[in-house]
Amino acid sequence: MSEAATQAPADRKAYIVTGPTSGIGRATALELAKHGTIVLVSRDRQRLDDVQKTIEQSGRSAVSIVCDLSDIASVRRAASEIIALDLPIAGLLNNAGIMQMRPTRNALGWDMSFATNHLGPFALTEALAPHLPDGAHVVFVASAVEDPERKPAVAAGFRGGRYISAEASARGEWKPGGAKRPGFDAYATSKQAVLAAAMAFARETPRLRFNAVEPGVNPTTALARDVGVFVRILSKYIIPALVPLLIPFIKVLSTPERAARVITKIMIDGSKQTGVYYDEGGHPMSGSARVCDPKFQDRVVAETRALLSSVRASRAETA
Repeated sequence: MSEAATQAPADRKAYIVTGPTSGIGRATALELAKHGTIVLVSRDRQRLDDVQKTIEQSGRSAVSIVCDLSDIASVRRAASEIIALDLPIAGLLNNAGIMQMRPTRNALGWDMSFATNHLGPFALTEALAPHLPDGAHVVFVASAVEDPERKPAVAAGFRGGRYISAEASARGEWKPGGAKRPGFDAYATSKQAVLAAAMAFARETPRLRFNAVEPGVNPTTALARDVGVFVRILSKYIIPALVPLLIPFIKVLSTPERAARVITKIMIDGSKQTGVYYDEGGHPMSGSARVCDPKFQDRVVAETRALLSSVRASRAETA
């Protein structure tokens, strides 16, 4: 346990934020720190320390947990460490995510986008949920690119989520007729699965508040880490100056700071809203027809649980 955790007031709320070292995650961690202790969860220790230092320099409290969300064993260890902190957790923000232009695989041979964006957050949520107090918020950062009818997403080259099964997705296999650009189907399908799971969780566990949010198009985030140098330069120096000017005219555009304010509002909401999918402005929206189907939601959850259980079983057999 870190010194920050031991010094946190026992009655002060705490919020878990995954992927807090850049973009929307960092902005939300800094915003949520105004309301309680922040449990920062990421795979990069140095960058975690940087965010924790920033929060603590502002007179607020944070604790860091190293976790690679693409590695289920790492997720389970992190969950145990978070539980051991014995903090009054008021919310879990499943924000961490990647979109690879050139798909890669983790040690288990799973597609990295699907593992990081869906399987990891799913496993973390399942491990922590029994330890969260009644009324705690669990928010998933989703994406409207899962919807094949979403015009801005279609214009960008997405063709919606292409879910076949959890096992097929882990293998990097998607329903035919998808996007031409490598990585797009993996990203859209991972977001389709995580949104379906959020809605199913809301029905399964009414004592907690499960919701999802579409954070808008944030061109300055580090979501696509393997883009070219030219695009990285645009994202760092040119686009940040243009986006605030364009937001009034392009509804889906946003910034990490704007998304952070919307997410924070959802995370600290005192109402009993659950099973809601919020848009970039914090208003309820609908996902794709498929993701709104309770039968599909339940199938995604059942298949994901079976896949994750097989990992635990296979490791137990080799132990």
